[in-house]
Amino acid sequence: MNIHFIAIGGAAMHNLALALEHKGYKVTGSDDVIYEPSKGRLQAKNLLPEEFGWFPNKIHANLDAVILGMHAKPDNPELLKAQELGVKIYSYPEFLYEQSKNKTRVVIGGSHGKTTITSMILHVLNYHNIEVDYMVGAQLDGFDRMVHLTTENDFIVLEGDEYLSSPIDRRPKFHLYQPNIALLSGIAWDHINVFPTYENYIEQFRIFVDSIVKGGSVTYNEEDKELKEVVEGSENTIRKMPYQTPAYTVENGVTLLETPEGQMPIEVFGKHNLNNLAGAKWICQNMGVDELDFYEAIATFKGASKRMEKIAENKTSIAFKDFAHSPSKVSATTKAVKEQYPNRKLLACLELHTYSSLNAEFLKEYKGALNIADEAVVFYSPEAVKIKQLDKVSKQQITNAFERDDLKVFTEPKDFQEFLFNQTFDNSALLLMSSGNYGGLDFNEIGSAIKK
Repeated sequence: MNIHFIAIGGAAMHNLALALEHKGYKVTGSDDVIYEPSKGRLQAKNLLPEEFGWFPNKIHANLDAVILGMHAKPDNPELLKAQELGVKIYSYPEFLYEQSKNKTRVVIGGSHGKTTITSMILHVLNYHNIEVDYMVGAQLDGFDRMVHLTTENDFIVLEGDEYLSSPIDRRPKFHLYQPNIALLSGIAWDHINVFPTYENYIEQFRIFVDSIVKGGSVTYNEEDKELKEVVEGSENTIRKMPYQTPAYTVENGVTLLETPEGQMPIEVFGKHNLNNLAGAKWICQNMGVDELDFYEAIATFKGASKRMEKIAENKTSIAFKDFAHSPSKVSATTKAVKEQYPNRKLLACLELHTYSSLNAEFLKEYKGALNIADEAVVFYSPEAVKIKQLDKVSKQQITNAFERDDLKVFTEPKDFQEFLFNQTFDNSALLLMSSGNYGGLDFNEIGSAIKK
């Protein structure tokens, strides 16, 4: 097949392009800017556009399909040309469904934890040499790409994002996969620029549950009250299988999971990660993996990229960076580190970086999110607020929203970095939470400072 990508440089899009090239398709693409690592990975397979920009002459009647990325605009000149010629146009999730409509589709959804759960499942399957197709939102050890598509594999495991499908298709991605086996980890309001009310956001999960193939199943976190109501209130003729956080203990900085064979040390930690593990276990069992085989494999799982990633450690101190940015995830991640290292001073730093987190109205959702930390810091860029065309946010507004009077708030990268590098880090745990980089923080330098 001859496929053209409009906005090939995105994290998801370039991985799909690499997967199709690996499958033997002829792949071309365009974008107005492409950053690393996408740029280098596309270049290695001769898929990097010769020049950046949009070129309608790349669109022709011999194309089998165009795949449209979210980075493109509805008036993109290549998109307009494809529409004019009548070339088949797919969104990213539509094309994944097209590639998997004859397979058993396993879809992992939820406001948080879906990348980790998907990663856990793929780690276990890979450990036991079970071949499946997949799409996951993080780069995993032992995997060349985040997307893998074949004609022969029976299963495909898909991370089910609730964000929009394309500039011209405003449906959430996970509505398009029609899973046979589904998992939902929880509901916590996010993407307020798309789902302006909590009820509107919850409705997307109701639609997802109703989209599960009749006779299929949904595994769900029954500890989430809202999710429990959504799943149990659905009249779809599917099996509903609840899960909850398994029993575990923490001893000397090591998490011990209770299993039928006794206590087992694991690499990941925190109640939310143990909850994720329970969900992953049930999905793997639905896919034919024995419970004890699951435990054997999961003992070697070190975590998904950017999720509780250890960046430095010495005899008395440790530092992590984590993708956490939503209120519920910030709270859960902070509690996890404190539980794992209760006798160490916890310095928790959060960058408000996303549209939701910088919204003055949404800020109140962060109430108490950093309370368990011994010292708490928030960094945000007033310039980012301006770029996102949001109302100005003041330091006092942030302090009030978190309801923590001793909260330190920084708006200048140099001031934040000066504060950070002046810390002694003796007998401490440092947690850096962000979907950005604090205005240019070098995480390797932080690692070096702690290792001294």
